[in-house]
Amino acid sequence: MNSINEQQQDLCEIFTQIKDIDEKLFIFIIEMFKKEKILDIIGCISIGENQRDFEDYILQGIKLTQVDKEQKLCVVRNNIQQIINVLKKIKNHFFNKIDYSTQGNQESRQDLMKRIRDKKQIIEFLKLLVHLTSIENTFIQCGSNSLNLLVEMKVNLTKQNFENIKIYNTSLVGANFVRCNLSGSEFFNVDISGMNLNGAQLFNCKWNNIKIHELNKLEGHRYGVKSVCLSPDIITLASGSYKEICLWNVKTGQQISKLECHDDWVNSLCFSNDNTTLVSGSSDKSIRLWDVKTGQLKCKLDGHIDGVLSVIFSPDGATLASGSCDNSILLWDANKGQQKSKLVGHSNWIQSVCFSHNNTTLASGSNDFSIRLWDVQTGHQKLKFSGHQHYVMQVSFSPDDTTLASCSNDKSIRLWDVKTGQQKQKLDGHVDQVLSACFSPDGITLASGSYQEIRLWDAKTGQQISKLECHDDWVNSLCFFNDSTTLVSGSSDKSICLWDVKTQLQLPKLDGHTNQISSVCFSPDGITLASGSEDKSIRLWDVNTGQQKAKLEGHTNQVWSVCFSPDGITLASGSNDSSIYLWDVQTVQQNFKFDCNNRYLYSVCFSSDNTTLASGSADNYIYFWDVKTKKKILKLDGHTSCVNSVCFSPDGTILASGSADHSISLWDVNNGKQKQKLYGHSNTVLSVHFSPDGTKLASGGNDNSIRLWDVKSAHQIQKFDGHSNCINSVSCSPDGTTLASCSNDYSIRLWDIKTGQQKSKLDGHEQGVNSVCFSPDSTTLASASADNSIRLWDVTTGQQYPKLHGHNLQVCFSQDGTTLASRNDDKSIRLWNVSTGEEILTTDKFYQNTLALFKTPLLFKNNPLPEDVNTNITILRISQKAIFQAQGAFVLKGEFVNYQGVDLRSLLKSKGSYILESQIEQKQK
Repeated sequence: MNSINEQQQDLCEIFTQIKDIDEKLFIFIIEMFKKEKILDIIGCISIGENQRDFEDYILQGIKLTQVDKEQKLCVVRNNIQQIINVLKKIKNHFFNKIDYSTQGNQESRQDLMKRIRDKKQIIEFLKLLVHLTSIENTFIQCGSNSLNLLVEMKVNLTKQNFENIKIYNTSLVGANFVRCNLSGSEFFNVDISGMNLNGAQLFNCKWNNIKIHELNKLEGHRYGVKSVCLSPDIITLASGSYKEICLWNVKTGQQISKLECHDDWVNSLCFSNDNTTLVSGSSDKSIRLWDVKTGQLKCKLDGHIDGVLSVIFSPDGATLASGSCDNSILLWDANKGQQKSKLVGHSNWIQSVCFSHNNTTLASGSNDFSIRLWDVQTGHQKLKFSGHQHYVMQVSFSPDDTTLASCSNDKSIRLWDVKTGQQKQKLDGHVDQVLSACFSPDGITLASGSYQEIRLWDAKTGQQISKLECHDDWVNSLCFFNDSTTLVSGSSDKSICLWDVKTQLQLPKLDGHTNQISSVCFSPDGITLASGSEDKSIRLWDVNTGQQKAKLEGHTNQVWSVCFSPDGITLASGSNDSSIYLWDVQTVQQNFKFDCNNRYLYSVCFSSDNTTLASGSADNYIYFWDVKTKKKILKLDGHTSCVNSVCFSPDGTILASGSADHSISLWDVNNGKQKQKLYGHSNTVLSVHFSPDGTKLASGGNDNSIRLWDVKSAHQIQKFDGHSNCINSVSCSPDGTTLASCSNDYSIRLWDIKTGQQKSKLDGHEQGVNSVCFSPDSTTLASASADNSIRLWDVTTGQQYPKLHGHNLQVCFSQDGTTLASRNDDKSIRLWNVSTGEEILTTDKFYQNTLALFKTPLLFKNNPLPEDVNTNITILRISQKAIFQAQGAFVLKGEFVNYQGVDLRSLLKSKGSYILESQIEQKQK
């Protein structure tokens, strides 16, 4: 083969050569090689005597006639020879020489995965290549590339034995190794961002030069981040938000302390050059100086009569400058805390102040569209720069003090000659206001921040180097490390990110839909979760991996409701675009579209026999649709306002509907006639749901009440009071014992259906909760909220399971509890795969024995490990992009070091891992 391209085309053909081989052979090969401790794989199989041993090994324990045995052996021999041939080709192929996970190979990798993902034999062969890395070093790269493909194809790798594998130079982003045995494994130059190691065994591992983005994203603020500043010794990072400052350890990414200090937004931060003092300026009009080591307030400087927008120490540490909404700049003696002078000249707010590196000049940028240079010694204005057409948000001196950079709400960055005051360059590219700009310490790069993006510029030529589309909101503050290799950004999305300036590495974020979620629903087999959103899309999620499987697009407006058919084959979605879509869950293709004549569709529900779909809409009517013929069967007329919720009884004979006319109607499904009208709510009825035996109906509405009705008599049985805002959704548990309700008061409540007493209140959502749904086994409750998250709760304990970011309006489990669907105001629907959480397999016996050892009363007499340490782990955390997890993992000795030399044990411990040797040492003292 003459080129990489030719080899790429040939790779699929090589894999295809083993498509007819019994995949059990691959398992036998691994077992035999590990048992016999073979080092030369191909050579061993190729020797005739060893082939006979191999044949005997495969046939042992199998009872066959002589004829059948010969036939079986013939097939086995042919298969073995085929495996040998393929292994030889792979060994000399580029697939065993390069990192196939790189961006340059993305197109060919995607094409390969598309062609092999449904080929079971090829999947098993890839697993074989992964295991061969533990036997022969010459297969390390192809085994590493194979594991990358398995991870990207979302193959289930949980609860498997990967002892002693060697994985080099690849990406395993988002890999799900829940309860896997990775003891003795060697990882080198591997990206493990978003990896799920919950319950994994990590004994004597050697993981070096590891990449993990989670170390570089700091989350902890409750509100947007207005300012960030790095200490000169590059040990501490400070970030300012609403009323608080967080201090972070730069090396570990851990929060050191949180200072709840000001009475309003903290707009600006700056460290003193000796790293001992941090100054903060706030909208509460005050400046405060803090002891970095103790976190104690050293002094408070009062002088401004309006909010302080910018503070900065002079390079020599003697002077502090502050700019304010009172249009003035104050200079302070940093040691005494006394005001030295007041600089007046600007006619509007001072957004930014910056000292030159030689201490002689102060630059200021203002809402009066001007930039001014001041003599620090005399307080006199030296120069005025004009050119910006809007507010000047930040000014920054180049390291040699010859150039001043300014950024503005006019969407531009300008470079000025400090000596002459002339504009040198104008940098255009941002499509929105530019709020932050700063030079790298080496003067080579200029960074600028705007809405959801950062741009890097060549400071000399003014050419754009790269564009980083990163945050979900405004980038308010930027700061370089002293070595110019790392950039820190703070955003209104509440996060802080660290960036590799050389690679412009974009960090993963926990994104789902781009707007609030209206509905979620589990598929009947529990494998997939669907979500619908205001972003007009429906998304399907694999619950084992937490990765998005598909995005279903078609609706042109908000998706209000999603519902799985009882057989799990079809997903229905109703939207404000006046349509109902039916989707094939397997192919994720649209099957049919019902046009509903300019009516908003608020609710859809399948009958128990899969034949009929009911819809409730804004035109006050309910419609029945024949799922098979795609025809409208009936139109039910009885409500005088929009129909918000429809629900079939379990036996399919009755349909309940809740309306904005404050009433609930019960309909005969066979003839479409209204049987009963239930009155009691004093406001809009938002949700109705039958009990599993069909004898009771629960309802919730805008009158903040939940009501339970006797279906036969149409009388109210119970009224549940407790919520302080409207009830958006009610759901009866499949076992008939519990009623769940959710409200705009941010809470979920569980009620005893028999007694009407509140069993528990589930708090955690940060905005109104739009939908709740029980899993089929009644043990788990899913909730979707306007805070764009889905959460899973243990019904018995009330404890929260994984927080699933991305949706907020409606959730629904499939009948078998393996899938959850969610719907959102962003007009999309998502499907989520729900893990079953079975016990560990017999292959993990060593893990169980070790677990038992570390639970012994002698070792942990005063503080034993929890008895449920093996079961109370997150099997899956669902988000569009994965997040690193290591809850309940067992770490014993070994090495875990990232590419910066940081020991990752502290990260593992912070994620809930057990560092066993440290616990042993503590208990033996």
